[in-house]
Amino acid sequence: MEIPKFLLADNSKFGESIFVLHTDYPKFLINIVDDSIYWFEEFNKEEKKELDLITPKLIQDAFDFYDNEIRKIK
Repeated sequence: MEIPKFLLADNSKFGESIFVLHTDYPKFLINIVDDSIYWFEEFNKEEKKELDLITPKLIQDAFDFYDNEIRKIK
Protein backbone atom coordinates (compact mmCIF):
# COMPACT_ATOMS: atom_id res chain seq x y z
CA MET A 1 0.00 0.00 0.00
CA GLU A 2 1.23 3.48 -0.82
CA ILE A 3 0.81 6.06 1.91
CA PRO A 4 1.20 9.85 1.79
CA LYS A 5 4.50 11.42 2.79
CA PHE A 6 2.69 13.61 5.36
CA LEU A 7 -0.47 13.08 7.41
CA LEU A 8 -2.39 15.41 9.71
CA ALA A 9 -2.81 13.99 13.22
CA ASP A 10 -5.03 15.11 16.07
CA ASN A 11 -5.84 13.78 19.53
CA SER A 12 -8.36 15.22 21.98
CA LYS A 13 -6.05 14.44 24.93
CA PHE A 14 -3.60 17.02 23.60
CA GLY A 15 -5.98 19.98 23.54
CA GLU A 16 -4.81 22.65 21.14
CA SER A 17 -1.92 20.65 19.64
CA ILE A 18 -1.94 19.90 15.93
CA PHE A 19 0.46 17.30 14.58
CA VAL A 20 1.93 16.45 11.21
CA LEU A 21 3.31 12.94 10.77
CA HIS A 22 6.18 12.41 8.31
CA THR A 23 5.94 8.81 7.08
CA ASP A 24 9.18 8.58 5.06
CA TYR A 25 12.63 8.15 6.53
CA PRO A 26 13.34 9.74 8.91
CA LYS A 27 9.92 9.26 10.46
CA PHE A 28 8.84 12.00 12.86
CA LEU A 29 5.88 13.73 14.42
CA ILE A 30 5.94 17.52 14.68
CA ASN A 31 3.65 19.62 16.81
CA ILE A 32 2.69 22.57 14.60
CA VAL A 33 1.76 24.69 17.63
CA ASP A 34 5.08 24.55 19.50
CA ASP A 35 7.49 23.09 16.90
CA SER A 36 8.41 20.11 19.10
CA ILE A 37 9.54 17.01 17.20
CA TYR A 38 9.42 13.35 18.14
CA TRP A 39 11.71 11.14 16.04
CA PHE A 40 10.58 7.54 15.52
CA GLU A 41 14.08 6.54 14.42
CA GLU A 42 17.29 6.13 16.39
CA PHE A 43 20.34 7.73 14.79
CA ASN A 44 24.02 6.96 15.00
CA LYS A 45 26.64 9.72 15.05
CA GLU A 46 27.00 9.82 11.25
CA GLU A 47 23.24 9.87 10.70
CA LYS A 48 22.87 12.71 13.21
CA LYS A 49 25.22 14.83 11.12
CA GLU A 50 23.07 14.27 8.04
CA LEU A 51 19.92 14.82 10.08
CA ASP A 52 21.20 18.22 11.19
CA LEU A 53 21.51 19.18 7.52
CA ILE A 54 18.09 17.97 6.36
CA THR A 55 15.95 18.80 9.41
CA PRO A 56 15.25 22.46 8.49
CA LYS A 57 13.87 21.40 5.08
CA LEU A 58 11.82 18.57 6.60
CA ILE A 59 10.29 20.99 9.09
CA GLN A 60 9.52 23.52 6.36
CA ASP A 61 7.96 20.78 4.23
CA ALA A 62 5.77 19.74 7.18
CA PHE A 63 4.58 23.32 7.72
CA ASP A 64 3.96 23.78 3.98
CA PHE A 65 1.91 20.57 3.94
CA TYR A 66 -0.13 21.79 6.91
CA ASP A 67 -0.74 25.21 5.35
CA ASN A 68 -1.84 23.64 2.06
CA GLU A 69 -4.22 21.24 3.79
CA ILE A 70 -5.79 24.02 5.86
CA ARG A 71 -6.28 26.15 2.72
CA LYS A 72 -8.16 23.24 1.11
CA ILE A 73 -10.49 23.00 4.11
CA LYS A 74 -11.39 26.70 4.08
